[in-house]
Amino acid sequence: MFKNILIVGCGLIGSSILRGSINKKISKNIYVFEKSKKNTSFVKKIDKKIKFLNRIDHKVSDMDLIVLSTHMSQYNNIVKKLQRYISSKSLITDTASTKRNIENLIKRNKKLKKIFIPSHPIAGSEVSGPEFGNKDLFKDKWCIILKKDSYSRKNIKRIEKFWKKLGSKTIFMNAIDHDKIFSITSHLPHLIAYNLVKTAIDFQKKNKQNIIKYSAGGLRDFSRTAASNEIMWRDIFFSNKDNVINSINIFIKNLNNFKKFIKNENNKNILKILKNSKKVRKQIIDLKQDISKPNFGRDLF
Repeated sequence: MFKNILIVGCGLIGSSILRGSINKKISKNIYVFEKSKKNTSFVKKIDKKIKFLNRIDHKVSDMDLIVLSTHMSQYNNIVKKLQRYISSKSLITDTASTKRNIENLIKRNKKLKKIFIPSHPIAGSEVSGPEFGNKDLFKDKWCIILKKDSYSRKNIKRIEKFWKKLGSKTIFMNAIDHDKIFSITSHLPHLIAYNLVKTAIDFQKKNKQNIIKYSAGGLRDFSRTAASNEIMWRDIFFSNKDNVINSINIFIKNLNNFKKFIKNENNKNILKILKNSKKVRKQIIDLKQDISKPNFGRDLF
């Protein structure tokens, strides 16, 4: 499919793309640019055929596909370096969780307008690092691909083919809709998880009791989400701040209603909210976004 692929950043997502590309024989040669010595030493163990770039230089012009899989706060610096050496025949995509900022980055760097097709694989975990990479991470998972009149249709099809080859189901979306949707479905849930864990810590300090050891399923499962990479989530919150703040405002409004219903023991409204939430869970399972086994199919411990 490609002669040379370069993966920039080889954490969980990047190393999963690496493993999947090797498994599916997507490229003759696969290169990695990774600043972390720890990550590099681990990636070297994955396959002896993997090649490494120590810097972004003239060798970049030989790459047919470049996949940016670093923290978004590194994108500006990387793109500046890529622009010096990138070929007009190359293709660039990324894995970032917000898209309006990526679109703005492309606008500021005219050389990228025809060759940068942003994408967002909806896959991942609370763990980070190449040791957790999985060749099947993207199997049957959605991958959002940005579609815009100014983007090359040929290159859009090539990116779609790439993600499908890795096992993804693809769907097209514009940047505005993408960022609004994921502020609710992904960004707000993570923010709530971080805040819930902070609330538990604050409660523990104030009451001078070790409550963490009594973690019920709720706090335990929220703590899993809150264990996600802090740099990645800081970048997401900042880059999608308007939508995230709007989502927080909606959440606060609903939280205040909950507070009022509990205070007034409003049986009708409380039961309505709880029953509707169960319907959403059923929809998620029916859409095969999760399984219906108790405890998320996790073995008891």
